[in-house]
Amino acid sequence: MAVFLVGCNAVDMEERVDELYNKMSQEERIAQLCSGYMNEFFDENGVLDTAKCRKEIPYGIGHFSQYASQAPTDPNVLRDRVAAMQEWLMNNTPNSIPALFHEEVLSGVNTRGATIYPQQIGQACSFNPELAELKTQQTGIAMRKMGGVLSLSPMVDVCRNPSFNRLEESYGEDSYLSAAMGTAFVKGLQHNDLRKGVGACSKHYLGYGGGGDADEKELMEEILLPHETMIRLTGSKVVMPGYHAVHDTNCVANKEILEDILRGYVGFDGMIVSDYTAIDQLPDSDIIYKAAAAINNGNDVDFPRGTNYRHLQEAIDKGLVKQETLERAVKNVLRQKFRAGLLDKDPYLYSKEKIALDTPEERKTSYDIATQSVVLLENNGILPLKNNQKILLTGPNANSMWAMCGDYSFPAMTYFWKMIMEDLDHPHVVGLLEGMKSRKPSGVEILYSRGCDWSEEIETKFRKDGDERAWDYEILHRKVDSGEKADKQEALQMAAQSDVIIAAVGENVMLCGENRDRQGLRLPGKQEQYVEELLKTGKPVVLVIFGGRAQVVSGIAERCAAVIQAWYPGEEGGNAVADILYGKVSPSAKLSVSYPNTEIYEPICYNYSAEKDPRIQWPFGYGLSYTTFEYSNLSFSNEASTSDENVIVTFDVKNTGKMAADEIAQIYLSPTGDSQQIRPIQLQGFARVSLQPGETKKIKVTLLTEQFGFYSNQGKRQWNIIPGTFVIKVGASSTDIRLQGKVTLKGNAVNKPIREKYFSKSEVE
Repeated sequence: MAVFLVGCNAVDMEERVDELYNKMSQEERIAQLCSGYMNEFFDENGVLDTAKCRKEIPYGIGHFSQYASQAPTDPNVLRDRVAAMQEWLMNNTPNSIPALFHEEVLSGVNTRGATIYPQQIGQACSFNPELAELKTQQTGIAMRKMGGVLSLSPMVDVCRNPSFNRLEESYGEDSYLSAAMGTAFVKGLQHNDLRKGVGACSKHYLGYGGGGDADEKELMEEILLPHETMIRLTGSKVVMPGYHAVHDTNCVANKEILEDILRGYVGFDGMIVSDYTAIDQLPDSDIIYKAAAAINNGNDVDFPRGTNYRHLQEAIDKGLVKQETLERAVKNVLRQKFRAGLLDKDPYLYSKEKIALDTPEERKTSYDIATQSVVLLENNGILPLKNNQKILLTGPNANSMWAMCGDYSFPAMTYFWKMIMEDLDHPHVVGLLEGMKSRKPSGVEILYSRGCDWSEEIETKFRKDGDERAWDYEILHRKVDSGEKADKQEALQMAAQSDVIIAAVGENVMLCGENRDRQGLRLPGKQEQYVEELLKTGKPVVLVIFGGRAQVVSGIAERCAAVIQAWYPGEEGGNAVADILYGKVSPSAKLSVSYPNTEIYEPICYNYSAEKDPRIQWPFGYGLSYTTFEYSNLSFSNEASTSDENVIVTFDVKNTGKMAADEIAQIYLSPTGDSQQIRPIQLQGFARVSLQPGETKKIKVTLLTEQFGFYSNQGKRQWNIIPGTFVIKVGASSTDIRLQGKVTLKGNAVNKPIREKYFSKSEVE
């Protein structure tokens, strides 16, 4: 008989967790720290194999890994399988404990038919946390209906290495923007109630995307920030350590970051789960010692199968693991199940109604995010396209779903891991050719020829990096077959007949992503040479770049009539990019990364220096519009006290052009002296404002005095607010500062164990 929890106050939860734990056998306890794959318990007819359940999970199981993406499955069938498994667990195991079913939800639920939203790197360019929250609110509702209660998302690594192959999953290089977007992700997904929403998992802790080897100040002040805000502001209760090492110790067995920083400094009281096969990758050759190293240093759960933790009793018997260490880990799992309502008297385990995925509302959200994610980098006046033009659309990403779908979407995961290449268009993904044809104004003629492939040779590097399951030559050593002939001469003949050329170039599912990397950051294969030939026609070329990271296009970008960075814009990406090209929507996105003009394989960030970096072609926060904006009337008190809560900043933004558009005003903070110990320039707020031609709106930003502070450790960790004079800057990018003024903080220095407030508040009046 299970111990039920109605209402989840802390006292009740601890009493019930203790009571349940004390009733459990040692075998049941260890089972809660292990995982498996649900589909392996169903026969070829989709019927639960109860004999296999009795044999393999007689004491229950803590988790089921990536339950929704193991095979292309109708959501109602998927839900029915979850229902069958949960019913078996609740009726046939000693304490009737349901399992936590988890899945990836980076750009929507990773399952057949679920909405594919734009990849995170693009969404960060929208500077729109409200839309990020709406996206995951929709995602959480859909996933919970299918029986999922935990996501292994979001990825909030602050990524400062332009070549990082998983940069697409991140919100870019800035800690403040990453924290704001990641916190919105969690808020929407969890619905402020884990009994109704889906639990979020902060990953990859700490510094997997770069910064794990940073000095302590950068690590604690910036790299940690998104994890810290997700945990402290929105109640994220699950953390996943990265595959990498911090201070020469693998994160999954690193007491410094898991116990000292995460639980000690941040105050995290949730469940820590390993990344898939991360414990397997610990240096010890003995599986028992690997299990002991991970659990002793703070990791609670072994994903994806519990391969190592199944030997925990042997580790205890050998004196390698204490019983109280096992107790800590098991109770952290039980708390998560209580919080999710799995042990309520009438738990919400899945929906009983017919499930329909990819609703019109979800597709609209995907479209809205896509239009706000696409960055216009250059434009000599060719865009928006004019009516009565003959347009050639060409290039490897002109007519492909792989221009739209980032990693951890259903098509990408199915293609990469399962090597399934057919019937992946679920939901339907609108390619650029389809979008340009269906959205074209009257008088526009579209010609199409692929002209060029992504690459002629296999470019994906084979190396042991990330998930060990992908260390397979056959998985990595292949290239995407477009299913189309790339006839360069045909395309060049069409170019000669056209008024404008749209060249859709960039990466695909095999050229960036987890475990996938390629030779360099310039356009893959012979794409650059192909663009050169298009330029030689003398016709204006609009370069549209798709992919998961900035790609070096210096040398050709300067000669193109326009350049657009479209990232992986999701299932509505073709419509969104077409509407921007045709001028139905003005581009508004701003770069969430510094865009290099040369190959860079080391950390870069706009906030490292107030001076222009000659290696950067387009700076952080940069993005063009089809209109122009004027900033004016900056106002704030030039004095405040360190004991005050905030500084109120106001300014006006006017649309001085002829088209309705959104502008993203960015608020930066700079020191006036080296002793202030803050970055030379640091984003501390932003406001997205919609303006009609000629319209002016006032923006009010409430900057918190804690945002003027910094981290230090002189024997103890603390957050410090020191009197001094600072520069408040308002800009259209990190290098395009339109307004600025000085404010002096007076009073006594303030020191506190940890920050309490993080984000400025912006209002459009």
